[in-house]
Amino acid sequence: MACESALPAIMDEQALMGLNPNADACYRQRALVYFEQLKESLDGWEVCAEALAKGFYSDDHVKFFCFQVLEHQIKFRHESLTAAQQQLIRETLMKWLQAQLMNVHPEKPFIRNKAAQVLALTFVMEFLTLWPKFFFDILNLVGLNSNGVDIYLRTLMAIDAEVVDRDILHSSEETRRNILIKDTMREQCIPALVESWFQILQTYQHTHSELTCQCLEVVGAYVSWIDLNLIANDRFVNLLLSHMSIEELREEACDCLFEIINKGMEPVDKTKLVETLCQVLQSAGFFNIEQEEDVDFLAKFSRLVNGMGQSLVLSWTKLSKMADVKVSAETLRAVEGKIPLMLQLLIHEDDDISANIVGFCYDYLLVLKQLPALSEQQKTNVEAIMLAVMNKLKYDDEYNFENEGEDEAMFVEYRKQLKMLLDRLAQVSPELLLEAVHRVFNATMQNWQTVQFMEVEVAIRLLYMLGEALPASHGAHFSGDTTKTSTLQSMMRTLVSCGVSEYQHSSVTLEFFETVVRYDTFFLVEPQHIPSVLMAFLDHRGLRHSSPKVRSRVAYLFSRFIKTLHKHMNAFIEDILSRIQDLLELAPPENGFPALLSSDDQLFVFETAGVLIVNGESPAERKQALMRSLLTPLMEAFHMLLAKLPQEADEERQAVLADCLSHAVGFASRTSKAFSNKQTVKQCGCSEVYLDCLQTFLPALSCPIQRGPLRSAVRSFLHRMIICLEEEVLPFIPAASQHMLKDCEPRDLQEFIPLISQITAKFKNQVSPFLQEIFMPLVMAIFEVLSRPAEENDQTAALEKQMLRRSYFSFIQTIASSGMNEVMASQGAENIERVLFTIIQGAVDFPDPVAQKTCFIILSRLVELWGGKDGLVGFPDFIYKHIVPACFMAPLKPTFDLSDAQTVLTLSECTLTLHMIHLKRGLECIQFLQEYLPSLQVSPEITQELCQVLQQPDVKVLKNYMKVFFQQAKL
Repeated sequence: MACESALPAIMDEQALMGLNPNADACYRQRALVYFEQLKESLDGWEVCAEALAKGFYSDDHVKFFCFQVLEHQIKFRHESLTAAQQQLIRETLMKWLQAQLMNVHPEKPFIRNKAAQVLALTFVMEFLTLWPKFFFDILNLVGLNSNGVDIYLRTLMAIDAEVVDRDILHSSEETRRNILIKDTMREQCIPALVESWFQILQTYQHTHSELTCQCLEVVGAYVSWIDLNLIANDRFVNLLLSHMSIEELREEACDCLFEIINKGMEPVDKTKLVETLCQVLQSAGFFNIEQEEDVDFLAKFSRLVNGMGQSLVLSWTKLSKMADVKVSAETLRAVEGKIPLMLQLLIHEDDDISANIVGFCYDYLLVLKQLPALSEQQKTNVEAIMLAVMNKLKYDDEYNFENEGEDEAMFVEYRKQLKMLLDRLAQVSPELLLEAVHRVFNATMQNWQTVQFMEVEVAIRLLYMLGEALPASHGAHFSGDTTKTSTLQSMMRTLVSCGVSEYQHSSVTLEFFETVVRYDTFFLVEPQHIPSVLMAFLDHRGLRHSSPKVRSRVAYLFSRFIKTLHKHMNAFIEDILSRIQDLLELAPPENGFPALLSSDDQLFVFETAGVLIVNGESPAERKQALMRSLLTPLMEAFHMLLAKLPQEADEERQAVLADCLSHAVGFASRTSKAFSNKQTVKQCGCSEVYLDCLQTFLPALSCPIQRGPLRSAVRSFLHRMIICLEEEVLPFIPAASQHMLKDCEPRDLQEFIPLISQITAKFKNQVSPFLQEIFMPLVMAIFEVLSRPAEENDQTAALEKQMLRRSYFSFIQTIASSGMNEVMASQGAENIERVLFTIIQGAVDFPDPVAQKTCFIILSRLVELWGGKDGLVGFPDFIYKHIVPACFMAPLKPTFDLSDAQTVLTLSECTLTLHMIHLKRGLECIQFLQEYLPSLQVSPEITQELCQVLQQPDVKVLKNYMKVFFQQAKL
């Protein structure tokens, strides 16, 4: 709130007490109000300026507060300040800065940072106009005073954030201003700034490491856009290199050198710079990695080497394109010269150091891939990288498999980077990779009982990774190239027969099953191994493993294995089903014991059971009996739990029971995934058992409690049954729909509409009587939900309504496009009109291009159905009163954004609607437009032009014309 400008020269002391985080709420509230007063006042901020300039307050919170008030004036009010007030801000900042020079104890960092931000904001506002000597004034004032230098360096970093930082979004005006600031700085003051940095680094390198590091950070930030010769010279580089030998400075010096290397330059100059730096670093002993114990420094050094390597590769790429053979060969030699150092860093036991060099390694392999042939040395390099990757893929002893935290997540990410290297190695030399993996794999599998788990895991992992590194069409790894095929086949044979599935570590177990499933086509070639692998899936190694994580993953992998090899399962079906029988039980809510598998995992087991039964070779009666024995326990449990649910008073228990009921329906639904259509269900004699399920589950729709989860589960089951049972489902639909439309929430309706749309699209005229009956109750239920009041800021409710509106329009579109116009036509004139108005409203009033597009598709279809001579009585009037105006009103809305792709699609449908009206109504439509368009202030010439374009047959021409028409109209 604004307040009168004549504030007293002293500050409200009681309000200031509220700035302390530990103050009472009433004081804190008063401080907030006071802050707003000072911000909004025309000159109230001046008391804060005076307090800062004269150092009235020692309380840090008050000082911070004063800077905040000043910051607000500079940021939002600068242009409206008088020249005297702007001068006052400059003087205040310089006086405050001068006071810092004499402080024995510097201000807290948060005060210094805020002061730097305010100085930077003032610089941005005034450097080009009022304060061109900004830097010279500050440098003259602070000299080499440590407190002053600290503020100066913080201000430079704050200016970098305001003017240079690419991660911060700027308006086009701010971007232009920032470019001008940088150009002016380059012309007027950068050499002086660079000289000041040199002096600061030289003065404080041995006495004040914090200031020196700050200065190195500034150099690193500014080097990307200033003249590199100011920094990349003997004087400066030698100083930076000397910092590399000072423990407190070396990491920051590394970062600074990295930024220098990263600067955009011509390829020849860049190569020269990198080579010079490398020679100096090498002669100073920095390449002797094994003698360095400081892993934090080595991680920074690895990043620097990575930057140098990638810069050289980039120079080589540019020079190769320029066909400069001699210089590009020299650059390639420079790249190759860094490979021994790269390998040392890649194989380092610390993963951060290794990860930081992966980029260079990856780029180097890309270079090799482009060469016509590899030299012996390059082949040696490839093998060395390969061995390094294989080594670094291994888990270490500390990895916590049962409770994976941040360290474990970082290793997983690092492993992904190594996988990219492995894939790239496969592109450079697939034969070498295959041979190396084969060698490691065989050696490990021969002695798996005596080898550590990480060695065994990585050996199997490498076999697994070959599947992506050496791609095969549709997973056909065991046909085609004989070397690859026989090697992979040999490794798979070893994997499944050497007994390694018994290894007592979850990581090895998981890798075993993952690899078996990745190469499941191996068992089509050598089916004799199927029984032993099946046993591994079914016993303590797989579904009965002691680790829940392993059991969960195996449930999914087993379903994939069975789906691929179902034709080879006939001899084992009944044995498998009996072995997994206890895993197919619905876990009762009363049971306090944790189940072996979660309900999500059980879904895969039920699907597996369904696939085994359906794809077996036994007669239909046997399949029917097996499917019934699978589904009957679910139906019995469902029946019992549903009877219990209404008697349960406790809400938590109700939710548990509803969950259990939903799982039962979900499991039954999942077994049907084995069927592709009604034909396969009939062939297996399973229609009857699914109809029984339907009759068992449908009563849940009328259960008065826990409606949401129960309706959702039954609805999903109905979707599946429409596919599996087709018209046999139809007798159940009317009653089910009636229940689902009672007391609806937006989400219920939104999920119900796709079910009705599925039925409409599939059965068309067969369900016409039903649709005619349900059409208005459904529409009325939608209208009722949409008309419910909601909080203005309730984003969730607004989104739910938008999605429901889209579903409603999709439903009308399904009916219109299924040729079932009688469904709407039979609803009576008043109801038809009501529905039509909602479609017009959807096309014009709601700024939702997805819904608008659907509405125009509906309108176009209705014009096609009812707009001719034998159409619906009164519809031609509706066309001219509402549809034609909608075709112009919608695109003219300010929210109709023609630069948005989805909106352009809407305009296309809108144009097709106009085209359809002309097709159906002919000259009458043209005459109407000639009268209507002038009312929209369209000139007679444009009106005539539009009518001519509408009459020619090419719709594409009309679409292009209408887009330009509306673009012009919106100017």
